[in-house]
Amino acid sequence: MKKNTAIVNAGRQKKWTQGVINPPVFRASTIVFDSVLDMKKATAKRGEQAMFYGRRGTPTTFAFADAMTELEGGAGCYVYPCGTAAITSAILAFVKTGDHLLMVDTAYEPTRDFCEKTLANLGVEVTFYDPMVGRNIEQLIKPNTSVIFLESPGSLTMEVQDVPGICDVAHSQQQDITVILDNTWASPVLFQPFDHGVDVSVQAATKYIVGHSDAMLGTATANEKCWPTLRENSYLLGQCASPDDIYLAMRGIRTLGVRLKQHQANALQIAEWLAKRDEVECVLHPAFENHPGHEYFKRDFLGSNGLFSFILKDSNSQALNAMLDGMEHFKMGFSWGGYESLILANSNVAKLRSATPWPFDKPLVRLHIGLEDVEDLIVDLEKGFVRLNECLK
Repeated sequence: MKKNTAIVNAGRQKKWTQGVINPPVFRASTIVFDSVLDMKKATAKRGEQAMFYGRRGTPTTFAFADAMTELEGGAGCYVYPCGTAAITSAILAFVKTGDHLLMVDTAYEPTRDFCEKTLANLGVEVTFYDPMVGRNIEQLIKPNTSVIFLESPGSLTMEVQDVPGICDVAHSQQQDITVILDNTWASPVLFQPFDHGVDVSVQAATKYIVGHSDAMLGTATANEKCWPTLRENSYLLGQCASPDDIYLAMRGIRTLGVRLKQHQANALQIAEWLAKRDEVECVLHPAFENHPGHEYFKRDFLGSNGLFSFILKDSNSQALNAMLDGMEHFKMGFSWGGYESLILANSNVAKLRSATPWPFDKPLVRLHIGLEDVEDLIVDLEKGFVRLNECLK
């Protein structure tokens, strides 16, 4: 099936839907059995989408997991209560004390914190690496390297990694190295992780998959080799998600393709407008030819979305606050991926890196462009620049 057809049909097998359009919400803790034999059969197939215990999942869970597996192209998907839970559980499934992990320097801030705090306490060595390292990552691999973690594009600064190149290097080593990718920016629509050599693809489904800013959810989809390890270790960590939140994600999937097209169109218009503004030093958007890793974006991705950043030429805390405080359509918030536009400023990007220098000393502003009319959004930003300039006089 073509992608848009798959988005409409994924996870809608009759065994889950019972013949209705949307898989129903099954809420359950205890699954009961009429015989010892039935209970034994369910126990034996507890890892194969058999009704066994509520934490293993219900038909609601299984339908959504099947949909994510189909759309990303893996062998199985585990569902978590949020994106960070998916990231940390995926990592923990494949590392042990004494191992070495390679983590991209532009990773989501909670991912970095997990490495520097939790993994350090567990005796896992972490090396942060330049997102543009490509195949030269081989120089950083140690005999005890067990995981390479990628996030492409990177959080805030949006560098696009050479995912196939890094995967080729990882899988050519003597030891067993698992490649995990945070694929949240692309969603299952814009980048196919398993076609490019990834072993485990993580999604903060809270973002574009749910799509309406009303549920927290995470997923990790794995290839055939890694799926049993991911599944069992995630279960042992106690990870599970609410069927009500899963239902919202399943509903969100159905409009994922059309929403992303509009997010992309709106964002590109605004990014091009920003690039011409005197207040803007540069725009950080993967689709721009001068963006780090654009050649990989052009080669590997099927499009862009609503999330990108830009750097101000001049600012101070008072001027930046004046710009942000008066926005009408761009509200401040730490998530993204819903239908609404968001704005977030960061003046400390350099402090979020340890392997790569940050060349700018002025604030970075991250935008998520929603589904509002572009003209209204541009007027909102233009007024923000007026407030900024007034404070800088």
